[in-house]
Order: sequence, then C-alpha cells, then structure tokens
Amino acid sequence: MDGIIEFFKTMLDSESIITNGGIALVVLIVFLETGVFFMFFLPGDYLLFLAGLFCATGLFAVSIFWLTILIFVAAVMGYFLGYALGIKMGQGLKDRKESWFFKKKYIDNAEVFFNKWGNKSLVLCRFLPILRTFIPVIGGIVRYNFGQFVFYNIIGGLVWVGSLVLGGYFLGQRFPNLGNYVEYIILFFLVVTTFTVIRSWLQMTKKVVVSKLGDKKAEEEKK
Repeated sequence: MDGIIEFFKTMLDSESIITNGGIALVVLIVFLETGVFFMFFLPGDYLLFLAGLFCATGLFAVSIFWLTILIFVAAVMGYFLGYALGIKMGQGLKDRKESWFFKKKYIDNAEVFFNKWGNKSLVLCRFLPILRTFIPVIGGIVRYNFGQFVFYNIIGGLVWVGSLVLGGYFLGQRFPNLGNYVEYIILFFLVVTTFTVIRSWLQMTKKVVVSKLGDKKAEEEKK
C-alpha cells in the first residue's frame, strides 16, 4: 500500500517527474492526462511550463526542440485516444437505459454544445484542467466531425504546448533563478486554472441553456 501511495505522489509531483522520470515519463504523463478520462488528476499546464523552465536552467538535460516536439505529439495523440474512447462509449450509451445517473438528454446537450462551440472548445479547453481531459471523449461520444477534430486538435496542441513549454524555456533563460520558486509557480497555476475552469464551465453551461431555450421558442413560434 505504501508503494502505491508513493507512486501516486510521484505522479503528482511535477518536479520529481521531470528530474527523475526524464523525457519518457513527461511524455507519458501528457499522453495519459489528455487521452484517458480517469487520469484527469495528473499534472498538465505546470508540468509543461516547468519542463521548459528546467530545460533552460539545465536541470532537464534535453533539447528544447525535441522536448517541444515530443510533448506536442503526445498531446495530439492523447486527444485521438480520447476521441476513440468516446466513440466506444457512445455506442454503449445509445442502448443504455435511463437512470438517475444517466439520461439521454445529457448526450443531446453535449451534441448541441459541440455543434456550436466544438472548434473553439478543442483549442481553449487545452488550458482547462479536467475539461482538457474530457472534451475529446465527449467529441467521440457525439461523433463530432473527424476532419474538424483532427484540424483543431493539432491547432490546440500547437498553441498549448508552444505557449507553455516555450514560455517556460524563455522565462528560464531570462530569469535563471526562477527554478527556486517551483512551489509558487505550481500554486499560481492551480489558482488560475481552478478559477478559469469554474468560470468557463458556468459560461458554457449558460450558453447551452440559452441556446436550447431559443431553439425551443423558435419551434413554438413555427407551430
């Protein structure tokens, strides 16, 4: 049991992942966090930022070029996995009976959301923990257009990885002592992302509700 607890502690410790696990573990964490829905708790944003920062300060002995490329590939492939898992889950949900926990309207709401904001969400939700992990799965469940998914998956991956990894790298070059304040950097990311997740989720939920009410009113007027 102690070994399992220690393993999960390591998986949540970005500094330990980078300094002890190396590039292979960083890439694996990014792939799992973006592709497997029950791995949403793994570090994301600050892992990328610290990887770039440590690369600049010499604590992470890897080329910034390969670091960026490999993390980008992991982030994109993670979303493809999430999409595939969503398709698999969607097939089962179609035949599932409704219950207190599951209702068919949940899928309908998700489809309405993706039809209106799917493109933006695949890019913007890259910066939102939890939502980042679930958005490709939901896309697969509602069978979101695969061509559009591929395009915005790549764009979102480029923006997310490029801004965080390269941002950490250039700040590390400019301020070499920034690595001494890892705890504050992580705390900053946690506060900002938690606030952003809650705010964004409330806004998206409100938009979906307003949209559905508008569609319902339009249908009533036609009658």
